[in-house]
Amino acid sequence: MNIKVEETITLKTENSQLTIGVLESGYVSLLYFGKKISVNNVGYIVEDIERVSYLADTDGKKDFKLEQIPQVYPAYGNPDLRSPAHKEIYGNGTRISDFRYASHSLVKEKPELNHLPHTQSDKKTETLLLTLRDKLTKNEIVITISAFEDYDMFSQSVKFINNSTETVQIEEMMSLNLDLLTDKLDLITLTGAWGRENTISRRRLEQGIQGIDSKRGASGHGQNPFIALVSPEANELSGHVIGCNLIYSGNFKACVEVDMHQNSRLQIGINPFEFSWALKPNESFDTPEVVFVTTENGLNDMSQKFHRFYIDCLLQSKYAKEERPVLLNCWEATYFDFDKEILIQLADEAKSLGIELFVVDDGWFGNRQDDTSSLGDWFPNEEKLGNLSELIKEIKSKGLSFGIWLEPEMVSPDSELYRRHPEWAIAAPGRFQQKVRHQYVLDLTNKEVQQYLIETIDKLLTENAIDYVKWDMNRNITDAYTLTLPADRQKEFSHRYILGLYNILTEITQKHPDVLFESCAGGGGRFDPGMLYYMPQTWTSDNTDAIARLSIQKGTSLIYPPISMGCHISSSPNHQVGRITPLLTRQIVAQQGNVGYEINLNKLSIQEKEEIKEFISEYKAYRNTIQLGKHYRLPVYDEQNEEAWMKKNLSGNEIIVSHVDILTKPNTAPKRLKLIDLEPKTDYLINNKDKKTGDELMQIGLALPKPQHDYFSCQWIIQKLGV
Repeated sequence: MNIKVEETITLKTENSQLTIGVLESGYVSLLYFGKKISVNNVGYIVEDIERVSYLADTDGKKDFKLEQIPQVYPAYGNPDLRSPAHKEIYGNGTRISDFRYASHSLVKEKPELNHLPHTQSDKKTETLLLTLRDKLTKNEIVITISAFEDYDMFSQSVKFINNSTETVQIEEMMSLNLDLLTDKLDLITLTGAWGRENTISRRRLEQGIQGIDSKRGASGHGQNPFIALVSPEANELSGHVIGCNLIYSGNFKACVEVDMHQNSRLQIGINPFEFSWALKPNESFDTPEVVFVTTENGLNDMSQKFHRFYIDCLLQSKYAKEERPVLLNCWEATYFDFDKEILIQLADEAKSLGIELFVVDDGWFGNRQDDTSSLGDWFPNEEKLGNLSELIKEIKSKGLSFGIWLEPEMVSPDSELYRRHPEWAIAAPGRFQQKVRHQYVLDLTNKEVQQYLIETIDKLLTENAIDYVKWDMNRNITDAYTLTLPADRQKEFSHRYILGLYNILTEITQKHPDVLFESCAGGGGRFDPGMLYYMPQTWTSDNTDAIARLSIQKGTSLIYPPISMGCHISSSPNHQVGRITPLLTRQIVAQQGNVGYEINLNKLSIQEKEEIKEFISEYKAYRNTIQLGKHYRLPVYDEQNEEAWMKKNLSGNEIIVSHVDILTKPNTAPKRLKLIDLEPKTDYLINNKDKKTGDELMQIGLALPKPQHDYFSCQWIIQKLGV
């Protein structure tokens, strides 16, 4: 094709490489993204592309087909008729722009991103600042791409700068665009619903647009802001993988477009649905940051890169690398029906079993007797609790830490706050005000609301010795409208809501750095990197059934580190699905993340209490490996009926292997379970009895016991010898 690459720019990590080419026309092309190679000058990749018919020439230049070129950040209105990465409306009504190379620089640092959660690193990091300019309007787009050498990770965010003399209306602005010269790929996303979040979905790419999005005002139960493209043969242990995760908690879009000529365009960013942003002269707009990675070593390798990177470079909490406590949350034990005496009894039982943190969930505040009132009235219900500080003091005297539940973004119609400020609740003028779970959502675009929540929560945490906060959000946003914006700027609402939330979280977490915060949104309805930036763990799902949790926690582990996942043991029969499961299985499944209990300890048998006490003691001995070690999803023989996983501490001398059979089958002989990533010639001791070499365990595997009943589980503790 009639094109020439004038300059190449390369970013490299330990094993990966991203190379960009500046064409003689000024367009910027993604030449290569994949395994690190020995050369940087790969402009021939696009120079060698043969033209195809029925595509427009570019710049009047014969056989220069922009639609065939893999671009870095494509605009709208030029001869590339695939989906643009950004689109604006200008003063004369046109939506056409033409951004081409202006300049670039390379710096040895990771720049911060104002008012948005972002990654940071003090290790080897190189950042490309690539500036594109529209000659007609003088507007600029600055693409910031960072390569984290030691982590094998990349990140990108984009800034639009209005250098013109008129207001520009941004209609769409993706955080990342990856053009790939193939469609021989599978698409992996995380989908589901309340109670079955983060289910792994995999399908082959086909011509057209495919992907996921959220329009709910949060990242959502039904989808996660993650997308991956993998080679068709890729599995947990091998194969080409590209994974992308958006650091954002609101409406998002992640999609892949396959064009007429078997090329793929991946995009992820703020959902353009019902979005726009008025940008006045000399103002700028920043997209959320996206983290992305490529590997040839399968999904486990992708996951471990995300896990380590997020722990080291995303989580801002002082607890990011600290072992998390075993907690008892009283919700499923009492629901709203509790008083001080009941709580003290539960705390006594919790302490006797080795539990470290006691959490009072919904129902402690205002006049809250059920879910119909008092959200927004964040002062203690003294009829239930007596003096909150005295309750906390008594529980702490037993050697327990104390935690509490909040839902700050919500307000009940039957509350003192709503009676004082009905205008603070989101509502569309003249329309019926929709309630979900008997509650409205506060308008976090309103700075008065933000300040009220900051001051109220700060007062609660300052006046009471609270160690842990569970921050919940139990409904999504309807009637999206705000009194703080004029009619022609209402499409800014959803993004401004998230910016308001981030402002509140910044203030609260900085004022109270010693409080351990856990994010929740009816379970995993906002399990995303944006929330993890402020709160280092998330309640993975309101569904605490061990068998349902297998797929939920497996999908979540694709991206998010085990130490970020709240995994609790609950009653049997389970309160969400009614399933009856063995206590051992419930406890083993919870060991995929941060172990806690949602159970009425007072109703347990002596045998169950002894089993829990022994389990907690053993868990504490291996907690560092479980929470901060490497997490591997192990291949199993029957993927529909088994799950297995392995934990290995960072030094490699302690390994925990877990396996769960779901339904027992008649007349079957169990297969063996092969381990991965061990030292082949090194001896390992299994459950303090059997000795095997690493290559035996990887090539032959562990003998699985024959299941004795449904929901049968087993576990092995393995030590490396000769340490």
